[in-house]
Amino acid sequence: MSGPTPLDLPPRASKDVEKYLLPDETAVVATRRHWAVLIEPTVKFLPVFVAGAWLLLFDPENRVTSSAGLLVIVAALVYYGLRVGEWWMRHFIVSTRRVLLTSGVIVRTVTLLPLRRITDLTWKETLLGQVLGYGTFRFESAGQQQALSEITFLPGADVLYRRVSALLFSSDWGSGGGGGGGAASMGDDEGNPEPPQAPPPAQGGRQDTEPIPRVT
Repeated sequence: MSGPTPLDLPPRASKDVEKYLLPDETAVVATRRHWAVLIEPTVKFLPVFVAGAWLLLFDPENRVTSSAGLLVIVAALVYYGLRVGEWWMRHFIVSTRRVLLTSGVIVRTVTLLPLRRITDLTWKETLLGQVLGYGTFRFESAGQQQALSEITFLPGADVLYRRVSALLFSSDWGSGGGGGGGAASMGDDEGNPEPPQAPPPAQGGRQDTEPIPRVT
């Protein structure tokens, strides 16, 4: 039986893996989202920052416009700093038992989905995603709608898709038996191993274990 290869993780992702994974779990994927997720915040930030700088420098002697410009600059920097911090702190983690998404700068949030509940995995790349190298994962799961159903801006999504698919639907990391079906087909809803089943009774003959007394 071959297991998942240990990952060489950056410090921030390594802290999340160490903190949120159980002792018997191994991280198969651990990555933050692609830097392209910052394109939209940057497009929003730059015009506001430039407007604030213009107000600040247009008439330095005018305290009203200077103060307004300074406030606009500070607000723009706080907004952009939070977006960058959120990108830096958010990690998409797939272990041998669960899918996790850690997020939050001030308040940390961990959203998880047991592998056992995943019934299908869809990978989508837009035209821009193909150029820049990112894609979207969509998880379909049994039961009610899950909070962790779509992860956008995943870097190298084609490689991640193959790794996660092998974990879910192949026997590479299964139980090692001849008919292994991957992590998605093993254990209960939380990924715990199923209890061993008692062997079926033998067909025909007596079912007790007492010896037959000899007739004299």
